[in-house]
Amino acid sequence: MPQALILSGSGRYADPWHPFDETSTVLATLARQSGWQPTIIHDIDQALAQGLDGIDLIIVNAGDPWRNPDATPDPASEDFDQGRANLDQALNRGMSILSMHCGAASLRDYPQYRLALGGEWRPGLSWHPARTDLHIRPLHDQISEGLCDFTVNDERYTDLVIDRDVEPLLTTTGDEDEVIVAWANSLGAARVVYDSLGHDTGSYDSCGHKSFLRRALTWLSPRDDVN
Repeated sequence: MPQALILSGSGRYADPWHPFDETSTVLATLARQSGWQPTIIHDIDQALAQGLDGIDLIIVNAGDPWRNPDATPDPASEDFDQGRANLDQALNRGMSILSMHCGAASLRDYPQYRLALGGEWRPGLSWHPARTDLHIRPLHDQISEGLCDFTVNDERYTDLVIDRDVEPLLTTTGDEDEVIVAWANSLGAARVVYDSLGHDTGSYDSCGHKSFLRRALTWLSPRDDVN
């Protein structure tokens, strides 16, 4: 069974707005249902420094570490250097990433993560209106083909910086300005899905959202053509 690490927001990756413990538990259940063996990790920097051997997927469910400057260690430390090297090595061999919600603002001290993600939450530019019922339209592709439109109560992340070569997966519909809320990307052999939904457990009450994530988790599974 492929192994997944859920990097759950705590310490410098925690914030007062997101119940990471609760949402990481839900993500662990979805991962198991999709054929993964998940382990929830709370010390994210230590986990990356120790290595990612045998890990086929990381699920980033964590906040912006740069919002907590007092809790931020020196990014030039040897532990960060080792963590960056380990992440780079794992991506080169084809480890996948599923990044949820404020994961677009997370792991800021690891440049390879931003490169793989294909976008980011940029302070001073990105924002979101108040949480509301969002009407979501799946876009025709390998992951969302056959998935019907669905409604989810969540935040609509707006004005994210999105790289040109990503593949949009979900968009809001019925709004004046439609907003891409999920996309897929690749970096060499590594596959990546970013889903801007998932503010709290209420987001996962949506059957459509859970169905999308199960499809994404299946698409992110190890492939025979990747060593």
